[in-house]
Amino acid sequence: MSVIVASIGSTHPWNIAGVGLDARVAAEYGVGHVTAVAGISAQDAERVTAVLPVPGRILRAQLESLPSGVAAYRVGALISAENVRVVADFLRSRAGMCVVVDPVLGSSTGQALWMNAAYIDELRDVLLHLPVIVTPNLDEAALLLHAKPLRDREAMITAGTQLVAAGARAALVKGGHLAGDPVDILTTAGGTETFEGSRLAGSMRGTGCVLAMSLTCELALGRELPAAVSNARAYVRSKIEAGTRFGPLQTAF
Repeated sequence: MSVIVASIGSTHPWNIAGVGLDARVAAEYGVGHVTAVAGISAQDAERVTAVLPVPGRILRAQLESLPSGVAAYRVGALISAENVRVVADFLRSRAGMCVVVDPVLGSSTGQALWMNAAYIDELRDVLLHLPVIVTPNLDEAALLLHAKPLRDREAMITAGTQLVAAGARAALVKGGHLAGDPVDILTTAGGTETFEGSRLAGSMRGTGCVLAMSLTCELALGRELPAAVSNARAYVRSKIEAGTRFGPLQTAF
């Protein structure tokens, strides 16, 4: 039977982010992919024009219809506080499952993908108290923790430690926006591990989505967490180096 991963998140009309992009990454990994849609967005490569959360009862019904053999879940933009609670309740019923939470709080163009401040509170106080692997970037980590902007490795380690202390299984704080070469820092109850690499000349939309889904696929295929992080980072870097554009006109998928 094929390994199956599940995406719980929102749509992007161009499939350069969200559950549509997840499906494309899963296909490259050769794993099965199922989806529960939490929200719908209207956006292009430049701006977000509308977002709408799916009603909680509809999201719950989708989650309950997913197959029992899912090896790992990837959670993205849930849009509403209600949907955060629905997903948290569902994941509690799947105790022991591998879950990667990418706390998507904005589009690549900088526009919010959540309805109000209660959404961030529910993410932090409900979903991230579960034993999940959370993958915030610098801005997302600061928002989740009501902290000052993260500007250095020490602040990233502090943020990761706080997220794990709150109940997360692990926190991968992504430092792609640091000055100089990027660094990602993985924190678990056992300590921290730093992943470094030179900054590449190219750029790519949706790197956070790609990294989170790649990590989910790696874990579903049985990799240990540090190796899965290393492989997922290498996957993203290979896409940037190849000049991949996850759009409808130019794509490597």
